[in-house]
Amino acid sequence: MKKDNLVAIEEFCFNHGIEVGFISSLEESGLIEITSIEQEPFIEAEHLRDLEKFIRFYYDFDINLEGIETITHLLHRINSMQDEIILLRNRLRIYESNESNE
Repeated sequence: MKKDNLVAIEEFCFNHGIEVGFISSLEESGLIEITSIEQEPFIEAEHLRDLEKFIRFYYDFDINLEGIETITHLLHRINSMQDEIILLRNRLRIYESNESNE
């Protein structure tokens, strides 16, 4: 895997003033995925937004890992339900436009 889209976890933690152990705990909880190259841990750049959100939950709002897991699960469910609502609205528009054409 190329290092182009990877961020070194130690460097990230140093820049954000957080502990590497927190990132490891997030991985153990299944909230993030760590990639190791030559025994150095990295995170994909596309997951930095989620990681920064978890950092805010933990350090700024004092939410523990279990709370972060719960919040993440609920946010995924909300997003899934919103996608389903959009799909159903689009289907409804099709039926409504068919009725008006008749």
